[in-house]
Amino acid sequence: MPGSKAGNSMRLKGPTTNRVRRHDAEAPVLDGIYTPTAILPAPPPSPSRPPRSLGDFSTAPAEDIVNVTADHFSQSEALKWKQRGSMRAFLGHLATFPGDTWQERWEASGHDEGRPVGDAARDNRLLRMKLNCAAGQAFALRVVRPTLLGFRCNRFFHYSPWFRGVAQDPLLEEFCRRADQLPMSQARRTRTKFDVCCALTVFGIDLKDLTPEALLHYAVESRKHELAGEKTSFAGTLAWPILHEMGHFPASAPRSLRGAVTRGQVSVEDAVDRHQLHNREMRDLLVEYIRRRSANLDYSTLRGLTNLLVRTFWKQIEKINPGQKDLKLTEETFTQWKEWLMVLPDGKPRLDVDGPMMAIRALYLDLQSWAAAEPERWAKWVAPCPIRDADLRWFQVRRRRLQERMANRTRDRQPLLPILTQYVNDRWHRLRTLLDAALKVENGEEFTAEGVTWLRVSSKDQRHNRPPVRAVNRATGELVHLSRDEGYAFWQWAIVETLRLAGLRAEELTELTHLSVRQYQRPNGEVVALLVVTPSKSDRERIIPMSAELFHVVAQVIRRHRNEHGTVPVCVRYDCHERTWSEPLPYLFQNFHGGTQRGMSSTTVWRLIGRACDELALTHPQFKDIRFAPHDFRRLFATELVNNGLPIHIGAALLGHLDIRTTRGYVAVFDEDVISNYHQFLARRRAERPKEEYRDPTPEEWTDFQEHFDKRRIELGSCGRPYGTPCAHEHACIRCPMLSVNPKMLPRLDEIEEDLLARRKRALAEDWQGEIEGIELTLNFLRSKREQTSRFQRVGSVDLGLPHPRPPLTPQ
Repeated sequence: MPGSKAGNSMRLKGPTTNRVRRHDAEAPVLDGIYTPTAILPAPPPSPSRPPRSLGDFSTAPAEDIVNVTADHFSQSEALKWKQRGSMRAFLGHLATFPGDTWQERWEASGHDEGRPVGDAARDNRLLRMKLNCAAGQAFALRVVRPTLLGFRCNRFFHYSPWFRGVAQDPLLEEFCRRADQLPMSQARRTRTKFDVCCALTVFGIDLKDLTPEALLHYAVESRKHELAGEKTSFAGTLAWPILHEMGHFPASAPRSLRGAVTRGQVSVEDAVDRHQLHNREMRDLLVEYIRRRSANLDYSTLRGLTNLLVRTFWKQIEKINPGQKDLKLTEETFTQWKEWLMVLPDGKPRLDVDGPMMAIRALYLDLQSWAAAEPERWAKWVAPCPIRDADLRWFQVRRRRLQERMANRTRDRQPLLPILTQYVNDRWHRLRTLLDAALKVENGEEFTAEGVTWLRVSSKDQRHNRPPVRAVNRATGELVHLSRDEGYAFWQWAIVETLRLAGLRAEELTELTHLSVRQYQRPNGEVVALLVVTPSKSDRERIIPMSAELFHVVAQVIRRHRNEHGTVPVCVRYDCHERTWSEPLPYLFQNFHGGTQRGMSSTTVWRLIGRACDELALTHPQFKDIRFAPHDFRRLFATELVNNGLPIHIGAALLGHLDIRTTRGYVAVFDEDVISNYHQFLARRRAERPKEEYRDPTPEEWTDFQEHFDKRRIELGSCGRPYGTPCAHEHACIRCPMLSVNPKMLPRLDEIEEDLLARRKRALAEDWQGEIEGIELTLNFLRSKREQTSRFQRVGSVDLGLPHPRPPLTPQ
């Protein structure tokens, strides 16, 4: 069949290599050869003559096609008459274009470029509908074969039944039967069948010829042209696992479409080349340097190092000085780079300036040390390090500022944690109560839960093994998707409670499996539940004794899996940091995604917690500008442990910290902790003093104590000297720092100042130099005291919140 003159890139004839544009949130958009996985062979070319169960209509007369269409798609004579009219209009429209076959006329019409068939009758709505319907039936009959863009620019509401009725393919019917059993909504099941029928149409093949590469190409092209409904979604995500379970795809193919489109780890060369450096020698140097460092780094750290050295450092150096050929930077060039580093692209100051500088300093120092051992390889790149000690002088200060910000963040969220915990707990229990009550009645029946009358309105779908349950509040008319919302609320509760009670990192939470739950029997017979946390950031496995609350949460998660699946399902999990798929394991935190069970990602954990905070912000204004991150629960867990008296080294072991200073940095100090520690200090100091000093005072000592405070009252205010000490300044009160002036005595200070000014005038006239110096000193102290007292008077009194003694009861 002749090829299309327009839109050939969308023909989808099973190309051996597919050039697509990747949308990577962490990397720039690149064009390149798309290789989803190395285990998939190149797709075979599609047959030159598509299968036609009702005959070959490529050169058939228009009236023959009209009659076949009416006989196949219509039952009554009235409908057949309408079908004939629609198909005559469609074929008449194609006949206006040149070509020997209907396919050639279709390609000449330009509809493969994304112009809907109905555009031929813009002003006639009825004719537009007829042309659209007839085009879909012509596609199902294989009269013409559109490109993907030419197919999807039209809307067909019954294309899957049309295509299946014409194809009469037992393998396709088996696929549709499995699709109808998916635990999804009817709309998603219909979309799954439509994706396969659409792919078979544009490829011109039967289902037996549909390869993983062909379906993958269909999904990628649909996303590229935003035909899947969203920019970030793929078509065929539910169809892929069905075909895999049917054995239609080879066992070496990924079990899900996500596994096929995931690129995984990229090589050092590709990671450097994506930044498109101009200096090839520097490019080769950075590739070799990063590859040598990669032996001791995990993939996430290696990717961060690549971004710092290539994107943040050398890419910007090339922009500042395009002629720079080596690492010997001039002072002017490096100064401009430092100025650029201090400000983010959005104009905000960069908080982390030490990370890039430390990576660059390590680059220069490593090259210097490696050149001593291998001069022929590294000596030519040795250069003075532009990072001076002065550039890192404020490193510790910035670290302290960072620690202060983290402590303030913990203090801000500490009083909000009980509100968040109570919210997710109450919401799940409320929805669970509603769901249990709804499951006890049939559709269309009313039920009462918590004093509210509800009506179950979910439709009973016999093809759905778990039909969705919905209910309407009879008082307010609110529609609640109970089965969906209850499941969502459960995982929200489980995530928040596990993070709060165990202090886990987000990736450690997602890596928990059924095998992580252990038990230990103590010598006295007591059984202790343990939670084994797999190695994560510190590459150190640890065991956490579970509290009763934490054990309850884990038990609820396991019970939910057993109720739904009979056991904890075995599934795979994608590590967003290492860009790898795990081995199949019974993960505790998993969900149904893309047609298969899959372990939750850390992104899902972030999203669930953030959505809970957004929901709380509607009723609690304090949540308006505050979001909880998974690591906030870890810091709050550490703070609570240490502030409640647990030794910090035990807390470090529970948190998996290799250095106790890391745990100390997690602990935020609250005001009540300062007061408690101060009282503990006083108790320790008193315990070290002789006991006889804490005897009850005698009446004489108590009277002397009271008279001492009477003696401290002077003309201008009161003296603040310690108890039992005499006046150390010979009653020179104006000059004494212990004097606290009473605001009522400010006029008296003015009188004293006038007297001092008169004395200074006389001393100047008599030339009494010693007297003048003393008067000047007294005047300075006086004015300072007056300014201080006036300031305190403007501030006013402060209520310390101290308890007041009750007045004595008057006898009656």
